[in-house]
Amino acid sequence: MNAPLRRVGVVVMVLFGLLFANLNWIQAYKADEYRTSDYNGRVQVAEYERKRGNIEAGGTALATSKETSGQLKFLRTYPGGAKYAHVLGYKPVNLADTGIERAENDFLAGTSDQLLGDRIKDMFTGDQTGGGNVLLTLSKRAQDVAYEQLRNNEQGVKRGAAIAIDPRSGAVQALVSMPSFDPNPLASHNTTQAAAAYNQLEQDPNNPLLNRAFAETLPPGSTFKVVVAAAALENGIGKSTQIPAGSSWTPPTSGTPIRNAASSICPEPQVTLMSAVTESCNTGFAQLGVRLGADVIKQKARQFGFEQDDLTVGQLGEDGQAVAASRTGDMQNPDGSTDPAALAQSSIGQNNVRMTPLEGALIAASVARKDGKQMRPYLVRQLLAPDRTTSYYTADPRELRQPISGQVAADLRDMMVSVVENGTGGRAKINGYTVGGKTGTAQSAPDRPDHGWFIGFALDKNGEPISAVCVVLEQAGSGGSAEAARIAGKIMQAAIADPGGR
Repeated sequence: MNAPLRRVGVVVMVLFGLLFANLNWIQAYKADEYRTSDYNGRVQVAEYERKRGNIEAGGTALATSKETSGQLKFLRTYPGGAKYAHVLGYKPVNLADTGIERAENDFLAGTSDQLLGDRIKDMFTGDQTGGGNVLLTLSKRAQDVAYEQLRNNEQGVKRGAAIAIDPRSGAVQALVSMPSFDPNPLASHNTTQAAAAYNQLEQDPNNPLLNRAFAETLPPGSTFKVVVAAAALENGIGKSTQIPAGSSWTPPTSGTPIRNAASSICPEPQVTLMSAVTESCNTGFAQLGVRLGADVIKQKARQFGFEQDDLTVGQLGEDGQAVAASRTGDMQNPDGSTDPAALAQSSIGQNNVRMTPLEGALIAASVARKDGKQMRPYLVRQLLAPDRTTSYYTADPRELRQPISGQVAADLRDMMVSVVENGTGGRAKINGYTVGGKTGTAQSAPDRPDHGWFIGFALDKNGEPISAVCVVLEQAGSGGSAEAARIAGKIMQAAIADPGGR
């Protein structure tokens, strides 16, 4: 064979080798990607051949599927509309799914390994068994109240969030983010209309797609004083210990004085820690924070859950909705030394302190428990087979951390109960139950109204916790924290009235 033919033969062999390698690459490594691609129309049709399982709470279907006459056999529907949107998320045809729809997609779609037996049975019967059913922890009464009270709040606020959890287990009783959205148009089989609905929501300046209970972090204001009070109790300061207060105090190195919300609040040079919490004494807590030091405050905040980057809420220990980390922020000078002015502001929940509503509820829940433990929050109570005869998962509550001792929890409970009975949280009262809490008014920007916060808990006559809650009303202005307290009381009262709440 002459040289030119040999060269041609070598080139042809190399090309065949590359073709063979590419085919193996596609089959071995890229097959799943191509098979599950949104651009693969056959995959979409196959996905909608099987009826998707329900998402339910309290025996009510919150997400279900109905049969259609179109190419895509089943349409996902959300009977509750906007009320449950940030919990459920949505399951669109081409867009990315969110919420429980995303976290439990495989089980709902019937493709989970747990449902392999059903799929094998279908091979012999020719049936197409539906997906599994997901049962949530939500109290329908508490969710209804949270949604209606937030939406019709007395301050006329358009943005905010409310979340309630059971301190005994960590089960989420209610979760509402405002403004909300109707997920039904996003699940439309008309992908042009679904995309248009999504784009309209995405461009809304109030960001209705954002789950503010999990993803929004705001300065918590005086609710953060519970964390500082816990640090004080662990460092030799008791409920009756006198701490410096006064109508005004200027931190070292700062010419800007810290004042109280009103001249009637702790004008005395000294007040007890109990009074400082009850009255929400800024000057007292600013000086207390500087006395304790930045490291102590930061450590105690971390023990409550600040700085945690990997918390998700869905199943216990499984993928769920990601929760933004709450932060204490910087309290330092450029040279690394503590900045007393920044520390003083941080100790009253300002400066760079940022908190999610979920974190606020977790703080209240820890205080509510007699042992001071914090339970891992979760939304999924049970996974049921398509025929509902078999349970593949039942939540088993688990401890997340222990931020405080039982004694510190007891002292904090007394102080937070005093806030509701004698201080700024009076609108959270519930007849026949012991309610504790802490209001918070947080500056948002110099030209904007303040945020209004409330964190709190309800105890039964035996002192056992039933519900812990956090409500935030963004830029609510004067009276915002009192309105947050009123809404929180209504939510906890609904949770108590739910058959599973007592």
